[in-house]
Amino acid sequence: MEPDYTPQPVDTSSVVLPPEIDELTEKLAENAHDHWAKNRFGDGWTYGDTRNDETKQHPCLVAYADLPESEKKYDRDTAMETLKAVYALGYHIVKD
Repeated sequence: MEPDYTPQPVDTSSVVLPPEIDELTEKLAENAHDHWAKNRFGDGWTYGDTRNDETKQHPCLVAYADLPESEKKYDRDTAMETLKAVYALGYHIVKD
């Protein structure tokens, strides 16, 4: 039986981020990838040309810079939506 689940993310449709957030978005995207990769390595995964759950191999276990653009976009979109949610919830980010 499937759970009765309807995702309800924070509405960020009206959020316009300040231009200086672009650099932060890329850094957060890279950090998200590095965090994911660190967890995978910790779970015994290694690099492989194709994903194989049985042998724990994954083609994205490379440096962020070496990822295909489609994978970078996924990480960027996740980071961007997180930043937009921060602003939508009334918070602001200030660089020291």
